[in-house]
Amino acid sequence: MFYTVDGTILLIAIILIVGVLTNKFSARFGVPSLVLYMMVGMLLSRFIYFDNAQLTQWFGILALVIILFQGGLQTKWSHVKPVAKPAMTLATLGVILTALITGILAKYILGVTWAEGFLFGAIVGSTDAAAVFTVVGRQNIKTDIATTLEAESGSNDPMAILLTVTMIQFIQNPEFSIWAIVFFFTWQMLFGAFMGVIMGKLCVWAINRVDLDSSGLYPILSVGFAILAYSTTSLLNGSGMMAAYIMGIVVGNSDLTYKHSIFGFNEGFAWLMQILMFILMGLLVFPKELIAIAPQGLALSFLLMFVSRPIGVLISTFRMGFNKNELILICWSGLKGAVPIVLATYPLVAGIENSQTIFNVVFFVVITSCLIQGTSISPLARKLDLMEGEKIISPHSLELISMSKTNSEIIEVYLPHDSAVIGTSLADLQLPEKTLISALIRDNKVVTPTGITTLLAGDIIYVLLPKSEREQVKKMFLSKSKVNTSN
Repeated sequence: MFYTVDGTILLIAIILIVGVLTNKFSARFGVPSLVLYMMVGMLLSRFIYFDNAQLTQWFGILALVIILFQGGLQTKWSHVKPVAKPAMTLATLGVILTALITGILAKYILGVTWAEGFLFGAIVGSTDAAAVFTVVGRQNIKTDIATTLEAESGSNDPMAILLTVTMIQFIQNPEFSIWAIVFFFTWQMLFGAFMGVIMGKLCVWAINRVDLDSSGLYPILSVGFAILAYSTTSLLNGSGMMAAYIMGIVVGNSDLTYKHSIFGFNEGFAWLMQILMFILMGLLVFPKELIAIAPQGLALSFLLMFVSRPIGVLISTFRMGFNKNELILICWSGLKGAVPIVLATYPLVAGIENSQTIFNVVFFVVITSCLIQGTSISPLARKLDLMEGEKIISPHSLELISMSKTNSEIIEVYLPHDSAVIGTSLADLQLPEKTLISALIRDNKVVTPTGITTLLAGDIIYVLLPKSEREQVKKMFLSKSKVNTSN
């Protein structure tokens, strides 16, 4: 039945509904949703034969671009800047050390060649952005630690990809130049970051300046720029993944028209790609093959968790200001997910000997990492006193949606403690013509704004105004100097 057009559409509908309900189950029981998605795929593999590694690789890369872009959108630059050094060191030196140690262990445990052992180490050496954003993003772990982990996972893909491609090339052609590899990696990182900034600024300009007929087109425009950033950077031998992530940070930290729509659409789209990606990867694995390599898989999983990752973290973050508890959590948060599985398809596509064994062991490592580490990060953070209380996400949003072109918009302004308008009543504010405060959020509650309403620190204000007055109004609310008030 599923081989007909209607049957295939029915299957997709079931997969999406099950995927969403699975996420609810995941949140309630603390099991990372990606594990359940992969298990759904493995269950479906009993009824649907699928072994197209190239298609899985293609879709996995596309999904990772969307997930990394969404992760960047949610990342506050003010949080990333203080932890940029340790995050970058973990993403480079940390990955190399983890891959090196794991490669040595894999050579003896799997009984493969040295080159194939180091290939395995390269594949599982990095943390996974999709897994880290999903697991860490739900918890209110200390901001600097959470941001370090998210920035590391968003920027360590270039190193993992470089090491994986290098080992495959070495296996196929043992003659290679170390200096060429160093230059290639440096170019990948720097050019990827450069393109991310350029494409991010171009995307912000297009969203704010191009007058589209429908507000629903702006989120699609942002996704188009993210994919463009990845593809153009990759074609020029830069890190497309890095470009997509950096572009997300630039866009997410800029003033945007229809910001809530763009964020909401990309969050939903990232979840859709995540569900489909992990189910597709689950289809590529046959449970019987996993059982056969369970002893080797368990051994490598535990050695990766308790030996390789900790050594890589401790050396790469030496004297960077982390205390004992913070280092323990960073060591334990080396989550594996989509990236290792996508990279594991590279040897399959290249026809490397023992590539199927490597893929199966990588898949096993990912599942055990998510089940063991993913479910224990939150309890461990609490035990180490690294939580900042309950994570509060405001359910409020307000945006002007019009079916026709309009010169007006609604902007959201958060009043900092040092704002000059603190203590000023709305009646005393000299707002530009045709500007209206339409809503005010205080203590997570909606307050009806009136002339006698006094502004307090921490208030979230929604202002209806002409687009031309956006910068002037924001400057008035955020200025630290005295503002003009009426008498």
